[in-house]
Amino acid sequence: MNKRHLRLILNGKSAGRVDVRSAVEAVRAMGHEVSVRVTYEAGDTERFAAEALREHQEAKIDVLVSAGGDGTIHEVVDGVLGQLPGNEVPPFAFAVLPLGTANDFARHIRLDPADIMSCLRFAARATPKPTDIGTVNGRVFVNMATGGFGTKVTSQTDPKLKKMFGGAAYLFTGLHRFSELAASAGRIEAEGFQWEGAFLALAIGNGRRAGGGIRLCPKAKLDDGLLDLTILPMPDRGKVSELLAVLFEGDPARLQDIAIMRRVRSVTIETRDEIQMNLDGEPLHETRLAIETHPARINLIR
Repeated sequence: MNKRHLRLILNGKSAGRVDVRSAVEAVRAMGHEVSVRVTYEAGDTERFAAEALREHQEAKIDVLVSAGGDGTIHEVVDGVLGQLPGNEVPPFAFAVLPLGTANDFARHIRLDPADIMSCLRFAARATPKPTDIGTVNGRVFVNMATGGFGTKVTSQTDPKLKKMFGGAAYLFTGLHRFSELAASAGRIEAEGFQWEGAFLALAIGNGRRAGGGIRLCPKAKLDDGLLDLTILPMPDRGKVSELLAVLFEGDPARLQDIAIMRRVRSVTIETRDEIQMNLDGEPLHETRLAIETHPARINLIR
């Protein structure tokens, strides 16, 4: 077995976890090198990612491991790609150690957040695969970009409710806050496709899940050179609760009955009012969004 150097960028909130420390010790006992960088304040993740790129020349890092949630993998990949010219592929692979709350992307690539030991061993052993990424106005997303009322609901749902009631917590919040959250409206264009109107939610997926397991793009693939676009048009007021239930219960078959879905290489969204888009959970506020896929842009252990 080839020995690898794993550089672990660890979200500071998880630095004291016993399972993380045990996993690092176990992988070192396998003969691999594991160097750890722990984040403390805003900007640390991107800084450590850029540092890994610089140090690779001498330290030969084989795998850069994002140890945190979807936001961490977003920041790590963005931090590396932002230092590279053009479409240059990073010199090391990426991997995920799922330590977040929802771990949507990790679950899509079949990692078990309850078994951190196995996840880190997988990062040390498995073969990296070419993987697409997306960009919104030049900013990276690895899993999904989401917008509209549904995005506001997921960001405003009490974490305690999510723990107690799971997906039902989003439905409760959506029904409770609906009167105070206005619908988003805009014009959406892609090759051979055009749509205009008010929407409850939209998603552009490289991965399949967001918002704590909601399968907004149930057929998305990480290596097909395409992004999956899902639009949930705004329903009549009397059907809002039904649509919210479909959205937050995450039944792919029911979702396909009510959503507009396309596979695209690029898509442009224009709105009269500023819209919030979440890129792997990281917010972006704009009125014009240019979204593109970048095939095989990184190598990912999955």
